[in-house]
Amino acid sequence: MRNSLFKTSMASSFRVCRMHMRGTGSLLKRIQIIDTCLQRRFVTNAVEPSNVLKNEDNGEQEGWKAFDAIQLERQEQAERSVLISCHSKTNEKKFLKYLSIHGDIKNSFFYESYGTYAVVEFANQESIASLHEAVNLPVVSNESVVPFKSRLLSLRSLGAAVVPNSQTGPKCKPQATIPLTELIQKLSKEESIDHQVTSLMKAYQVTEENTRLRFLVCSLLKDIAAAYFPECNVRPFGSSVNGFGKLGCDLDMFLDLDGISGRNVAMPKAGLVLEYQMKRSNSERAVTQSILSVVGECVDRFGPGCVGVQKILNARCPLVRFSHQPSNFQCDLTANNRVAMKTSELLYLYGCLDGRVRGLVFAVRCWARVHSVTSSIPGAWISNFSLTVMVLFYLQRRATPLIPTLDHLRSLAGPADKSVIEGNDCTFVSDLSKIQPQDNTETLEQLLCGFFHFYSTFPFARKSINIRKGKEQTKPEVVPLHIQNPFEVSLNVSKNVNAAQLERFVALCQEGAWQLEQSATLTRGTGHAPSPWGLAALLVPAAGTPGIKGRKKRKREPASERIKSLLESLKNKM
Repeated sequence: MRNSLFKTSMASSFRVCRMHMRGTGSLLKRIQIIDTCLQRRFVTNAVEPSNVLKNEDNGEQEGWKAFDAIQLERQEQAERSVLISCHSKTNEKKFLKYLSIHGDIKNSFFYESYGTYAVVEFANQESIASLHEAVNLPVVSNESVVPFKSRLLSLRSLGAAVVPNSQTGPKCKPQATIPLTELIQKLSKEESIDHQVTSLMKAYQVTEENTRLRFLVCSLLKDIAAAYFPECNVRPFGSSVNGFGKLGCDLDMFLDLDGISGRNVAMPKAGLVLEYQMKRSNSERAVTQSILSVVGECVDRFGPGCVGVQKILNARCPLVRFSHQPSNFQCDLTANNRVAMKTSELLYLYGCLDGRVRGLVFAVRCWARVHSVTSSIPGAWISNFSLTVMVLFYLQRRATPLIPTLDHLRSLAGPADKSVIEGNDCTFVSDLSKIQPQDNTETLEQLLCGFFHFYSTFPFARKSINIRKGKEQTKPEVVPLHIQNPFEVSLNVSKNVNAAQLERFVALCQEGAWQLEQSATLTRGTGHAPSPWGLAALLVPAAGTPGIKGRKKRKREPASERIKSLLESLKNKM
């Protein structure tokens, strides 16, 4: 706690010095560099990402950990956990005391989703086995049950033992973001755009409890798949683990079969050897489709809480889609999607390099969703992943880059970092300490405004976005928007985007830049309900939201200015 206060006071002191020493040249520049280093090291203390593990005994942050180490620890937490449906007025103290007869409880929390649920993590794996021995099969009338035993349980009260008072109940952790109206009001009260961005990230990021729940759902799915593949694993990827996830985002996961033993056994030069007899197919894709078809059928028939199962096996990446009602997650299950996992690790690393990266991504993605630049429905919209890559590319293209290119991260990689997946070079350094901090001193306000300016004039007609090189590349194909996949370099991750959606994005960027410039000249609201300004004004939809005035329309420029702007735009597209 003292260290945290010291770091905060140090950062504040440098900022105060910077305010009172404008115009002092090189001394100011040195102070800015020190300030930036402090931001990079300590900004995440204020808004701690859910993928940073805490010490369970004192709640303090253990420090930065490698992506793989975090995934392993989260999986171990999930293996020691159970998900229990409870009465809404369950007495938490008596409930936990009842479960503790099976072993020490390390962590627990309650939440609401089609009822009240509790996630309980035991200190030891043996407690799960002890609990299973004490659990009964459900007693139902006029129905038959599928006798599949999982770690999704129901708590029944046979008396007043766990429901002593109808006026009390457990405190539930939120599993969804606050309404947009409430968010705008909250941001409007902040002192600066930098504080607005931080406040938005704190309100929207995936929480510690939600992260635990995501890994637990994956673990429950693993129990189903393990009936056919005992050594398999089910791992979350994408927004659930890369540090950019919004509370309530979909749960992407993949069935990992690479850990099955017997693949790389040294063969003797002579003598006898035993091999498993296995079904064979003419392609890996056909094998993946067969596996997902069977697992999807099991999820549909035997998976408690899994509803609306769809087997989408002819997609470029075959998947099983379903809703997990106890967690309220929309789930996509793929198989052996190792490249996607490396992409998640790369985004996680970029987010850890500088606290401003995550803040800017959250702000831009929230703005994009409000104005329907992105959508949860498949179509011609820009995806969240594409938008995140666009933010990273912009940060690489600053006069003083904020983050390094993927090629630079590859050059820092050691032998243990080498990774080639299906012929794709996925190698990059995994140790954060090997990456030299950048000297960029821009504020989040400057970066946000710069993002809108950058893409309002970007030559999309001729150039491709490439975070591996960190510079514009000539388009390899005729499409409105070309964003090279970081690892599968022949793929365009934005191939679905049409010209109309790209033009709309550019127009909204122009509008966003103008709005932020206007915010700099406006008197910021005070009082109980100040008017939206800065980032809050950007999040007001064009038609307005209930309780909030629609955003101010941009004044039409004189004809001469419009012609000048048009000529400049044509020049950039040539």
